[in-house]
Amino acid sequence: MASRQFATFEVDGQLFGVEVHTVQEVLSYNEYTPVPLAPPAVGGLFNLRGQVIAAVDLRVQLGLARQALQGPVMNVILRGDGEPVSLLVDKIGEVVDLDDETFEPPPDTLSGPTRELVVGTFKLDGRLMLALDVNQAVDTYRATI
Repeated sequence: MASRQFATFEVDGQLFGVEVHTVQEVLSYNEYTPVPLAPPAVGGLFNLRGQVIAAVDLRVQLGLARQALQGPVMNVILRGDGEPVSLLVDKIGEVVDLDDETFEPPPDTLSGPTRELVVGTFKLDGRLMLALDVNQAVDTYRATI
């Protein structure tokens, strides 16, 4: 039986996950530089060991209120097609092994911006994990068109 590992995190109480191979690292950071005229989902930029990383606010991508960037904020740094990009999330979860047989398409009740970002679901112990499409999640122009 084939399985995949997912790094999990929460936004607004909902559990999300991305495949572990897409994650560079997870960290807490508290100094972001605003980016004038950037799409609303761009939370800012930060310096990670000499590399400038763009932080995308997943709350905005999901159609929720912007995250306050005061104090430490949790980041899931993803390896994109080009440069690493960070997703700003509310809470970091754990790495879970999930069987491909338990994967289900997004439920019909899922609507709005969330529907565009989710590729499917996995049922965990008493919770539903929404599997994110990493490319859609970091596409800050998607929400502005």
